[in-house]
Amino acid sequence: MIDKSVQKKELHYFKSVSRLCKALGIPKPTHPLIALINHADIAASSQVRYLVHDFYMISYKSNLHGKLKYGQGYYDFDEGGLVFVAPGQALSVVDDQQCGGYSVFVHPDFFAGHPLARSIAKYGFFAYNISEALHLSEKERDKVLNVFNAIKEELEAAIDDTSQQLISSYLEVLLNYSNRYYKRQFITRKAVSKPIVERFEETLNNYYRDRLALENGVPSVRYFSEQLNVSAGYLSDLLRNLTGLNTQQHIHAKLIDLAKQRLSLSELTAAEIAYELGFEHPQSFNKLFKNKTGVTPVEFRESLN
Repeated sequence: MIDKSVQKKELHYFKSVSRLCKALGIPKPTHPLIALINHADIAASSQVRYLVHDFYMISYKSNLHGKLKYGQGYYDFDEGGLVFVAPGQALSVVDDQQCGGYSVFVHPDFFAGHPLARSIAKYGFFAYNISEALHLSEKERDKVLNVFNAIKEELEAAIDDTSQQLISSYLEVLLNYSNRYYKRQFITRKAVSKPIVERFEETLNNYYRDRLALENGVPSVRYFSEQLNVSAGYLSDLLRNLTGLNTQQHIHAKLIDLAKQRLSLSELTAAEIAYELGFEHPQSFNKLFKNKTGVTPVEFRESLN
């Protein structure tokens, strides 16, 4: 299992794929910017337990019996699962259970000249906490493994400009499959997702009930992701898939609802309401209110009469 909560002093830092392979006790990669590793080949004597690297990792894990703990939750991995890591993310291997599957490590420079160099940032699951590993059905697993095998075959052949483009394309296919399965996971794992939505709504309500806005301002997306112990990207995607609105839209909806209540039931000026809701400048409140309702706060209040 992998955990990101590791101290900096414990990390092994790998700038090159070749050095990572050496540390894991596996042969030097055929291309300096990419390696596909069979988990079963990692040397038992490898001392790498805490690491950070300058490349992307897409890892499929299988043969993991029972349940594993990822973050604060336990999830079944009987059908295998995918884990995504972006450059610069710290990892910690906190158990030694042998697993099957593959990991592909690829430096961003490998994508040079391929559309993936620009589009890889759109795949939000690279920013997610490890607790959001992607769970696969048997059919999905077979598709993913076929792509891994295609990458493996290209890496075992002579590397040239064509093979580099082909491997980049295979990686893009793998990411697009993952994106499809990831969206599906929000639907099939509602039992896990629903409590997060409920906690988000409770945290948002408490923020204004406890008048935290007076001291801290309008709550940010980051505030809620930290309170719920998930990444900002995951929280927004989860909310969008289950409610139709992302985190920022939920915050704005709450602000508009509270503003309408105060405009309707109090004699506070628009500027005073803006201050209570956490806006530093009334103009920002007025702009948001008009953008969401089509009228200014003053016009809304006048319409009530």
